[in-house]
Amino acid sequence: MSGFQRENCNPERVGVSAKASYLYRMIDLRSDTFTLPTREMREAMYNAPLGDDVFGEDPSINALQEKAAALFGMEAALFCPSGTMTNQIAVKVHTRPGDEIICHEYAHIYNYEGGGVAFNSACQMRFISGNRGLITADEVAARINPAHDIHAARTSLVEVENTCNKGGGSCYELEELKQISALCKQHDLKFHMDGARLWNALVAKKETPETYGQLFDSISICLSKGLGCPVGSLLLGSTGFIREALRVRKKLGGGMRQAGMLAAAGSYALEHHVARLAEDHLKARRLQEALEDCLWVKAIERVETNIVIFYLHPGREEKAFLDRMKEQDILLIGMGQGKLRFVTHLDVSMEQVDQVAEVLKKLN
Repeated sequence: MSGFQRENCNPERVGVSAKASYLYRMIDLRSDTFTLPTREMREAMYNAPLGDDVFGEDPSINALQEKAAALFGMEAALFCPSGTMTNQIAVKVHTRPGDEIICHEYAHIYNYEGGGVAFNSACQMRFISGNRGLITADEVAARINPAHDIHAARTSLVEVENTCNKGGGSCYELEELKQISALCKQHDLKFHMDGARLWNALVAKKETPETYGQLFDSISICLSKGLGCPVGSLLLGSTGFIREALRVRKKLGGGMRQAGMLAAAGSYALEHHVARLAEDHLKARRLQEALEDCLWVKAIERVETNIVIFYLHPGREEKAFLDRMKEQDILLIGMGQGKLRFVTHLDVSMEQVDQVAEVLKKLN
């Protein structure tokens, strides 16, 4: 096991149920959300100074928010329970009912947030297709409605996801984001990034958070995926934006009290778990190499970060494949129509990835 893996992986030590014991022995590649906090992270959580965050008095939360805002060169940040909440808050603050949002058809805010854009903000979506979940400035420009056309919804927000989950952990080129940002300013549109796995993109592209902070009106960053925290996301933006975001968070029930223990995990992760994401990218490429040797694989999306998406040949039944992998103590996600996903993370070692690779090669 690597140094980042759990010291408490023995189910007998932690007194878990039979079901949990079964899961402990699995190689779980379903998502990087299945990470558990390391012993050092738990110690940081245990020792965190606490206060009432609804009153703005939790020192650990305040420290995390200040740290994150400074990293991105933005004015302020807001700690929330989930990335869905940070995204939905951003949409609510940036839009008004009846507005239109431009995004890729793979966008998390559309596919995986329970219809929240409609439920919370009463907005509609204008989709862009193709290229692994990434959009271009030209594609955005072609979908901006005329500002004074009363027959069309008012375009108010452009949203991008970096990395894109359904696109296989695909990363934006910085120059493209700069062009989209300039276009948004030209048309007085807000620009939001769903950066649930932005840390992976920053490591893969060798870029800095400050560069992104200059381009966006708001950024959502997740702490509970590759960074290994038990829960939490941050929303970044201007002081005025975060003031409004705080009001929306309250309406959504996101006000927490002594949540500094969760924030302390985030601060620890930002200091200790970012650079190690490169290890997860190596693991993903190892799985890609194994899949390239499998005749039953129709195609593999380009692997840039920690997500590997591949497609079964027609005639290969997705559920049967998942069941066969589960028999080998390997878990992964089926996305429908023969599209499957591995996600590497700190709780799966390179040795375990090699095990998975050997299993894949032996399947007929």
